[in-house]
Amino acid sequence: MQEYKTFKATYQVVPKRTGSLAKLNIENEKLREDVPAPDKYITLMGNHSSTQYPDVNHATVTTTNGERPVKELDTDNHWLKNEFINTVQQRGAAIIKARKASSALSAASAACDHMRDWVLGTPKGTWVSMGVYSDGSYGIPKDIIYSFPVKCEKGKWSIVKGLKIDEFSREKMDATAKDLIDEKEVTHSCLN
Repeated sequence: MQEYKTFKATYQVVPKRTGSLAKLNIENEKLREDVPAPDKYITLMGNHSSTQYPDVNHATVTTTNGERPVKELDTDNHWLKNEFINTVQQRGAAIIKARKASSALSAASAACDHMRDWVLGTPKGTWVSMGVYSDGSYGIPKDIIYSFPVKCEKGKWSIVKGLKIDEFSREKMDATAKDLIDEKEVTHSCLN
């Protein structure tokens, strides 16, 4: 809760210069052996928990035939909507279980990438995922820290607007928002 209060207070003083790491669970995530890791536009939506939603609806990969949508290369929608999402959601727990320790080096690498994108900016026409203070974009309640697609320039982020959200994504995004709201309420109740 203290982190939330600090984040909120900092955001009010220096908006667009406050954010949190969301890249760890999707950095270089191979989809399957026959589908390479997405180059651009994979988005981690929501909470850093088992409800996080790795949205590949806009993700692309570079193939020998040029840039192609991930969904075009992987026609097995059942796999994308189930196994892939579960793998990303459980990745941290699986690493801890296998290693009996956290993935500190992966976290450090993701933190460096996060800061590079934030400070130096995202390449024009691209975005990254970042936990930011919700402004109500995509129907996500305000006053929670939620991972959104953002573009960065001159040390400031802005939420990418206008992405099409299908019904499946809407359900996943709402579930992870509810998870964050529940966490916030539990924390508030412990402090009162």
